[in-house]
Amino acid sequence: MALLEVKELVKSYGGRNVLDGVSFDLEEGEAKVVMGPSGCGKSTLLRCLNLLIEPTSGSILLDGKDITRPGADVRALRSRIGFVFQNFALYRHMSVLDNVTLALRRLKKVPRREAEERALHELDRMEMADKRDAYPAALSGGQSQRVAIARALAMDPKVLFFDEPTSALDPIMVREVVTLINGLYLDNVTILCVTHDLGLAKHISDRVVFLDQGRVYAEDLIENLLRRDDPVIEDFFGEG
Repeated sequence: MALLEVKELVKSYGGRNVLDGVSFDLEEGEAKVVMGPSGCGKSTLLRCLNLLIEPTSGSILLDGKDITRPGADVRALRSRIGFVFQNFALYRHMSVLDNVTLALRRLKKVPRREAEERALHELDRMEMADKRDAYPAALSGGQSQRVAIARALAMDPKVLFFDEPTSALDPIMVREVVTLINGLYLDNVTILCVTHDLGLAKHISDRVVFLDQGRVYAEDLIENLLRRDDPVIEDFFGEG
């Protein structure tokens, strides 16, 4: 049984299907990348999987349990799925340490001292422990990304979602974050990553789910997709 199973997922806005029957699985310890043209539904997919937005139909199973069923505990779900947002989503009025401990204390009711110990462990893993008292305005883009990842990992999630993790970074920071995420992959962290970044996909992905017009157009190894004689896929990778 896969860790995450997505079955015929649909999300509609104003009668238009942004997601139109998306299905795929994610195994424990696997890193899978979601790619495709702008507007194909990639970020909508991640937000449906974390129930930040409600799917119109279809089902999402995490550890065999349907998280879209009526009465599902959304707070418990979000404690099991780490989400690293495109804009980092750090609270500017909070220190790095408080940003990382907040969800532990609020969602998991972890005592402050224990929450800080767990937060410092993950910050140290991300080489950010020395910035524990800094505020987000004092951090570079790469440092902010590291804090956002530490915050997600501190919750001990079953799976870690990334939404375009390199899009807001300069080329030097991009290389740093690619190395960082590749390290998580090598540590057997289960990852689902939305990205346009071919370099990142090559480094971290077991397989690529390629979306087009809200559907799974192809799912394959990145090297196989790059060899396909297919105008839709060639146009996308040609833009990179």
